[in-house]
Amino acid sequence: MEPPPDHINGTEPQFSSSVPGEQRRVGLVYDERMCKHSTPRGESHPENPDRIRAIWNKLSSAGIHDRCMVFDAKEVEDKYISAVHTTSHINLIKTISSQKMASKRNRVAGRYNSIYFNEGSSESAYLAAGSVLQAAEKVAKGELNSAFAIVRPPGHHAEEGEPMGFCLYNNVAIATSFLLNQKELGINKILIVDWDVHHGNGTQKMFWKDSRVLFFSVHRHEYGSFYPTGDDGSHIMIGEGPGSGYNINVPWENGHCGDADYIAVWDHILIPVAREFNPDIIIISAGFDAAIGDPLGGCRITPHGYSIMLKKLMKFSRGKIIMALEGGYNLNSLANSVAACVEMLLEDKPIAESLEEVYPFESTWRVIKAVREELSAFWPVLTDKLPEELTSRVTPQLQVAIYSSQSEDEYDDGPNTLPEDLQEDVTIPLSKLNLNEDVDDQVTSTSSKDWRSELAKIDVWYASFGSNMSESRFLCYIQGGQAEGMKRPCRGAVDKTKPKEVMWKTVPHRLFFGRESTVTWGPGGVAFLNPETNNQEKTFMCLYRITLEQFNDVLLQENVCMDTSSLFFDLDALDIIENEKSVSLEALKDGWYHYVVYLGKENDIPILTMTCTNATVEGFKSGKIPICAPAKEYADTLIRGLVQGKQLSEDEAVAYIHEAATHPL
Repeated sequence: MEPPPDHINGTEPQFSSSVPGEQRRVGLVYDERMCKHSTPRGESHPENPDRIRAIWNKLSSAGIHDRCMVFDAKEVEDKYISAVHTTSHINLIKTISSQKMASKRNRVAGRYNSIYFNEGSSESAYLAAGSVLQAAEKVAKGELNSAFAIVRPPGHHAEEGEPMGFCLYNNVAIATSFLLNQKELGINKILIVDWDVHHGNGTQKMFWKDSRVLFFSVHRHEYGSFYPTGDDGSHIMIGEGPGSGYNINVPWENGHCGDADYIAVWDHILIPVAREFNPDIIIISAGFDAAIGDPLGGCRITPHGYSIMLKKLMKFSRGKIIMALEGGYNLNSLANSVAACVEMLLEDKPIAESLEEVYPFESTWRVIKAVREELSAFWPVLTDKLPEELTSRVTPQLQVAIYSSQSEDEYDDGPNTLPEDLQEDVTIPLSKLNLNEDVDDQVTSTSSKDWRSELAKIDVWYASFGSNMSESRFLCYIQGGQAEGMKRPCRGAVDKTKPKEVMWKTVPHRLFFGRESTVTWGPGGVAFLNPETNNQEKTFMCLYRITLEQFNDVLLQENVCMDTSSLFFDLDALDIIENEKSVSLEALKDGWYHYVVYLGKENDIPILTMTCTNATVEGFKSGKIPICAPAKEYADTLIRGLVQGKQLSEDEAVAYIHEAATHPL
């Protein structure tokens, strides 16, 4: 594709700072070579080359690129990548496209979460990271006022030593580290705003203890069940050590959030904190999968909404903003949203910063209040309670207002209520995408529930050693809701029938507590059972007789998985486990309790429990994974279960939990 006449090629023109009334100098970087990264045999996939082509075609046809400074991508140097990624990670991405790796590529990709490789992946990854770094450097030097890097593959999920979630290198983290390490640039404080619908887990971890970087992410979380799943995206994850308070997560409880929800978060969390932080430059992890119509996001931001969010940020750091493309899989809304943002960077059109008669969801105010309360000790501006007359203005959860889009091509948002085909959230979890199926086919195939009727006929004993020893807590996994001490509700099983029987048993296994915090219970460890038997140990187990269908639903909730339509533990697994004594469920490997252990039979019915793997136990022993005493609310729930189950007195139960929490592994 031919670049426009003002293309920067080889030379590095110098620009002065912007002057009021002058056209802002906005950079665009786009390179067709990044389209070489695609699925191995051209299989259908949402993260495909058409994403950046659609953006470029939109900017070209609208004449927007003619008003920008456009430059070619340049591959990033390894020395800049190594500031945030391990040597082994760099070697993997560098060599994965080589001829000698051709026969191994698919097997290697299979080791990672939602990743594919082909012969163009290495070059594309280096160009994507290099593009964002170049754009950041030009803005930091004053050559550009702002810039948009139209890149792929995206980056914010990539962790220090692992590609994941379509991301190979963490483009934004590499650029951020570069700016901070080039002292002559004078960049000492960076605000990273991640508005992709998925949590930026990789970026968060890379600056977890760094007070020079204020990381802000607003994303679907749904109590840890939305990709990338787990507790990382929780509002209680605020950073550590010097970085405490410099990590801000705004975790949506549900989908369908739109302009009003995001702008409320900007007005009542991000903008007040940004004003106090006073960044030297802003980098936006600009995913557009929260845009209206996106097949993976399920949210409702319009191009106009993105414009407002961006305009509010342009008031800081003299408008020095770098936008780096992350997600966004509806080509129409993706292209329109990017165009609206580039026009806002150019400041070509006036735009109203507020929405009339459109209000956030009630759940949005609940999340905003929780985030403000968690961070108020670090940011006094968040201390004041929000006025009741403000938070009482809400939109019913299943009503989605029409948002006026002031972008050049208005996106038709249809009727004022949520369309019938969106009443059920059919967005596709990233981790469930298969390269040999079309996206539409996957939505249809995951709706099959044939296995449920079959497994509903089979009974098992589910053996609990943790908080589920308290029957009221376990029933949350069956009937939904939350018990005393829990900070979040459970959605429950599809079959909400209570257990047929309850009984108790002791087993020769070691009970211990580990991990640092959970969304359900807050700071503190949770219970694990060492899968290996040890006749010197004794653990109390509460057994619930439930169906194998219900056991699958408990499994997915224990492992914070949202895919209620997939089968994880079937009749074949039940046959295998009686011989092998344990089964590791790879589909749930990101969860803490994906290792199912067989504990014999009672009345000829199999007894099953779920815990961590032997390898994870070794991680606890070595200190790689922290051993941690349980939170008071969690411990109280265990004690309550033991006492109500008439296994121990309260004093004995307290001593039992204390011994398990303090005795070395």
